[in-house]
Amino acid sequence: MDVLVRPFREDDAAGLEAAVEASRAHLMPYMPWASEPSQGLEWRRGWLAQVIAEEAAGGDRYRGFFDADTGVQVGAGGLHRRVGPRAWEIGYWVHVDWTRRGIATAAVAALVAEAFADPEVDAVEIHHDVANVASARVAQAAGFTEAGTVPRTPAAPADTGTDRRWRLERPEPGAG
Repeated sequence: MDVLVRPFREDDAAGLEAAVEASRAHLMPYMPWASEPSQGLEWRRGWLAQVIAEEAAGGDRYRGFFDADTGVQVGAGGLHRRVGPRAWEIGYWVHVDWTRRGIATAAVAALVAEAFADPEVDAVEIHHDVANVASARVAQAAGFTEAGTVPRTPAAPADTGTDRRWRLERPEPGAG
C-alpha cells in the first residue's frame, strides 16, 4: 500500500476524528492524549486550524497519513522541535485497522525526507517508552540508530518511565 503523507487541511477534521475514535483504545497504552475523552468534531476542526497556524508561524509540523489509493486516513504524525534547534523529533500513530502494513515505517521515511529537505536540520529522533516494541521496530526499519535511554515521568497507562531514543543523522553529501 502506498502512503500519502501531507500537511493537514481543515477539511481533514472528520476523517481525523473518526480515525482517533476508532483507534483510541489501541493508542491509549502509550499515547497520553488518547486517554482524554473525545472533544468532538468542532474541537477537532479548531485543533487543526491551530496546528496549521502554528506551522505557518514556523512551529511544529503535523501530517496526516492517507491510503494513496482511497484517501482514507490511516494515521498521523509530525515533526516536533523538542530536541534542539537543528533537529526534529518524529511522532506518529497508525489507525488500529491499518497496523502491521508498513505504514509507520513509510510515514517515518517521508517525515525524515521532509526534515532533511531543510538544510538547517542535522538530525531527526524518535522517542518512545522502552515497552513500546512496535515503535522500536519502526525506528530500526527506518534506519535509526539507538541513542540510549533516559528516565522520565510516565504519562500513559503502559509507560515504564524510561524512554528509548533513536537518532538519524543527516547523510553526508554523496553518501548512500
